[in-house]
Amino acid sequence: MEPFRVTVPQSQLDDLRARLRATRWPEPATVDDWSQGVPLDYLRQLCEYWATAYDWRRAEAWLNAQPQFRTEIDGLGLHLLHVRSPHDDAFPLVLTHGWPGSILEFRKVIGPLTNPPDPADAFHVVVPSLPGYGFSDKPARTGWGVERIAAAWATLMERLGYHRYGAQGGDWGTTVSTLLGVAHPDRVAGIHLMPPLAPPDPATFDDLTDAERAALDSLREADQWGSGYSRQQATRPQTVGYGLVDSPAALCAWIAEKFWFWTDHDGDLDAVVTRDELLDTVMLYWLPAAGASAARLYWESIRQVDEWISGSTGVAVDVPAGCTVFPKELQRPSRRWAQRRFTNIRHWSEPARGGHFAALEQPGTVVDEIRTFFRLVR
Repeated sequence: MEPFRVTVPQSQLDDLRARLRATRWPEPATVDDWSQGVPLDYLRQLCEYWATAYDWRRAEAWLNAQPQFRTEIDGLGLHLLHVRSPHDDAFPLVLTHGWPGSILEFRKVIGPLTNPPDPADAFHVVVPSLPGYGFSDKPARTGWGVERIAAAWATLMERLGYHRYGAQGGDWGTTVSTLLGVAHPDRVAGIHLMPPLAPPDPATFDDLTDAERAALDSLREADQWGSGYSRQQATRPQTVGYGLVDSPAALCAWIAEKFWFWTDHDGDLDAVVTRDELLDTVMLYWLPAAGASAARLYWESIRQVDEWISGSTGVAVDVPAGCTVFPKELQRPSRRWAQRRFTNIRHWSEPARGGHFAALEQPGTVVDEIRTFFRLVR
């Protein structure tokens, strides 16, 4: 476990600004909304801010104020934050991000989780960067899918001296946390998922609630109009990777589109996730040139995840589970659908606001949800 600091050379930041200024822009879309993708005016303004006013050193300073480490597991170097609570008997918790997220997604919740008003709610927090993401190494061979990542997390927690712990996450973090609990029920006291991944139950189709009907409509809409990124990354990640690694404008559009559509906002994304927070996330793909390597996780594992979302329930998950389903999340299974796969749901919640990046959008709610569930199992 080697201490790590982020030290980005100024020359790399200067190169980024030069690339942004040299962007060759397409013509505007033939519509006045987001239905063809990120509008030209929006992206030009965002990239102008990125080139002239955005300050990476602020994000770098935050990262370097956290205890950061790198360690090698199964031949791959992994980057992580390991923030111990001031309360020695705090409960260990591993938080896992997804795509297009990063460890910075948790920056607003780490402090409240590690040092809460009530010491009984304290956590020792571990936040790894997925393989191929951020400052973790890029796999050079196939095989780094979600099962192998879950196995690596088990090794990581053991290496840190944690023999009983919780797991939490969204997006890829939902699946990794679930598989970690399935593989190690003797170590994982519980999993908190935002949301649980479970398919609709055909037996309920003649008696759907309004929420279930809306969830099915959202799945159909996403499949028809919002799944292009997933299909591309699942089938030809190398092809799209050239643009994501070479062009900051392309990378910014690729990620900003998802923040726009997946965040719970009223037409003003910046009011919920600021430009700086969005660009901090983009930087953790740009600086390590992780556009292609991050996309490859879709090639490795998205077919399995898609099956859990819309096909079969798969292997039963018996570890205690807490489930939080935010209203703008992509998948919003009902409890009766989810309990077909998750047999030991101890906590279920459907907050009034929040989307796919809930820890950034609604950090107070996420902290409350994590505390509430883990009080039941810690």
